[in-house]
Amino acid sequence: MRKTVPLWLATVALTAIVSVAASTYYFSVASKGRRTLVVSTTTSLYDTGLLDPLEERFESEHPVDLYFISVGTGLAMQHAQRGDADVILVHAPSSEEAFLTGGYGVCRKIIAYNFFVIIGPTTDPAAIRDLAVSEALRRIVNAGRSGNAIWVSRGDESGTHIKEKQLWASAGFNWTLLGQEPWLLESGAGMGRTLLIANERNAYILADIGTYLKYFGGGLISLEVLVSEDKELLNVYSAIAVNPDRVSGVNFEDAITFIRFLISDEAQKSIEHYQKDVYGRSLFHPAVNLLKEDTEPILTQWIREFAFFNGTECPTEYRRGHPELYE
Repeated sequence: MRKTVPLWLATVALTAIVSVAASTYYFSVASKGRRTLVVSTTTSLYDTGLLDPLEERFESEHPVDLYFISVGTGLAMQHAQRGDADVILVHAPSSEEAFLTGGYGVCRKIIAYNFFVIIGPTTDPAAIRDLAVSEALRRIVNAGRSGNAIWVSRGDESGTHIKEKQLWASAGFNWTLLGQEPWLLESGAGMGRTLLIANERNAYILADIGTYLKYFGGGLISLEVLVSEDKELLNVYSAIAVNPDRVSGVNFEDAITFIRFLISDEAQKSIEHYQKDVYGRSLFHPAVNLLKEDTEPILTQWIREFAFFNGTECPTEYRRGHPELYE
């Protein structure tokens, strides 16, 4: 059986609270005469606070109140499939393609990117600093099996967890079997909570650089970045509207308006500059002009190889009458 850090009860309770809060919110919004747009988003965008300035600007310009459900990519898609969300913000291209081809998503737009990092204790017992990703993971396995290292995984089918499993596979390991070993723990929680657990256990972990910088800069964790800026660690974020032809009752028109906003110059600049003065670097990088103008050919090619489907961010058949998003 998998080992799970005992946060499942808190997670279940939180889910129930969020559901009740959502219902209360809907009634509140309706009473104000403003429309509601529900966005199911990956936790890294939410935990870093990036969505706060975007929400404030969007709501000031449109008669729409945004409501965010912060979950992993897998759950975000489940919310959308049930009709509980109008648009999703996610970072798992393989799952996103399945979401489109399954008929649930349309009008996918790549909005930002950053990199995942492997972080760990300053003592680095597995000696992985500055190694290639696969070699670093192999050393962590060896150190874990000898009782000298711990790895903490989100284990929640989020975009981060999907990336982690891909990296383990590239390093030659079967995730299902690996997850049964005592040195590998699963939190079943979001990125921020999992970082805190890894810090408590002095463990290694895969995290997105944005959430890491937020938690490290805030003095919440002391783990260090040991492996970074590798092609294999590229992390691409996309917005996808839920298809009203497949899921009834979704707010499609406002979803498209929100996606237009996310790819606008003002929103892209907000993404680039969000707390850059605090951390000395961007937590997330805007992707729209990068892809349009090919200003960094190598990075652009990495994104195209990793996050494009049939040579495009959204095949024509899934654009649902909105070619202006791709001009």
